[in-house]
Amino acid sequence: MVKKNTSIDWDNFERTAKNAAEKAAVETDEELTLELAALTRLTQKDIVEIFPEPADVEAFAELMLIVKSASRRNTKINKIVANSEKFAGIIIDLFGKVI
Repeated sequence: MVKKNTSIDWDNFERTAKNAAEKAAVETDEELTLELAALTRLTQKDIVEIFPEPADVEAFAELMLIVKSASRRNTKINKIVANSEKFAGIIIDLFGKVI
C-alpha cells in the first residue's frame, strides 16, 4: 500500500491558482477584444489601446449590445442613461479615437 502525502504546500497552491487565474483572464480578454474587433471597424489593437482595462472592454461590449438591440430608441437611451457612470468613460475614449 502506498502512503499518500497529506502535507499540502498552501503557498505553492496559492501561487499556482493565482497564475492560472491570471492566464485565464488574459486569454478571455484577448478573445473578447478579438470578438469586438470582428463586430466593429476597430482592430483588436485599437480596442486594447482605447480600452486598456478589461472592465472597460466589458462595458464597451455591454454598450454595443444596447445600441444594436432591437429595442426602441427611447428604451436604448433609458438603458444608457441608467448606466451613464459606467458608459461615460467608454464614450469619451471611443470618441477620442474617432474624432
